[in-house]
Amino acid sequence: MSNKKNSDNKSNKKKNTKNMKINEWPRHGIQALWAFITNSHVTGFVTGKIYTGKLKNACVPGLNCYSCPGAVGACPIGSLQAVIGSWNFKMAYYVVGFLIFIGAMVGRLICGFLCPFGLIQDLLNKIPFPKKIRTFKGDKLLRKLKYVIFAVFVILLPLFLVDIMGQGAPYFCKLICPAGTLEGGLPLVLLNKSMRSALGWLYIWKNVILIITIILSILIYRPFCKYICPLGALYSIFNPVSLYKYRVDKDKCIKCGKCAKACQMIVDPVENSNSPECIRCGRCRKACPTNAIQCGIRRKSQS
Repeated sequence: MSNKKNSDNKSNKKKNTKNMKINEWPRHGIQALWAFITNSHVTGFVTGKIYTGKLKNACVPGLNCYSCPGAVGACPIGSLQAVIGSWNFKMAYYVVGFLIFIGAMVGRLICGFLCPFGLIQDLLNKIPFPKKIRTFKGDKLLRKLKYVIFAVFVILLPLFLVDIMGQGAPYFCKLICPAGTLEGGLPLVLLNKSMRSALGWLYIWKNVILIITIILSILIYRPFCKYICPLGALYSIFNPVSLYKYRVDKDKCIKCGKCAKACQMIVDPVENSNSPECIRCGRCRKACPTNAIQCGIRRKSQS
């Protein structure tokens, strides 16, 4: 009798696990297409030279390194650091206005669909590993780090730590950003012999950060987005107030908890459907058995 019960429990457990498998390849297709569009300067990967045309004056919404040989647009975080301590106030207003506009419209939807480095982390996390880390002690506290990084490395250091000409440096890009190392640093070094002879401790340090990020991305879902990314930190502020929102229909919700289990950013949509940590990937919507979770641009929120 007990053997039959154990067998049924195992069968149910396998069934639940199977049900939790969500097809994300359509979203990854959108991510890949956008990554190609924003890095469509293909000849740059052959010549080792970055694109410097007029399109480079415009920011892309996601984190995409300016120095990537294929990049046809500017990274908003890199642009913000470059102009925040500059006398070119018009450019500074443009970058800040761009970020506020995108955040106010869709919040962290950009992180889920239009960030090339987000796609890289998504794919790395699909690599099989015996024990994935869903959460750990101190996870919530560590997520505050990205706000500190945004304030210190993106705002304060470029604003106050300036050269003799009064110009700041892109300290986040220079000292931390693993996306910049992967998308810009490594390709340029591989394609330019002169750069290889000028490598120093900073290049080694940046590659150490990249390697750690890659390893952690296999074990933890999007560690860079959760703990480090200053762009995600900025967009997250707008999640609760953006025009594009997630909504939970309380009448349809049966409180089964499947949406919370499906969320890899560890958000419970029933408690907070527009949490600052939500990247609006849609996994919770697909997991909901009663179609209680909806999203879109509406005035009235049900949650």
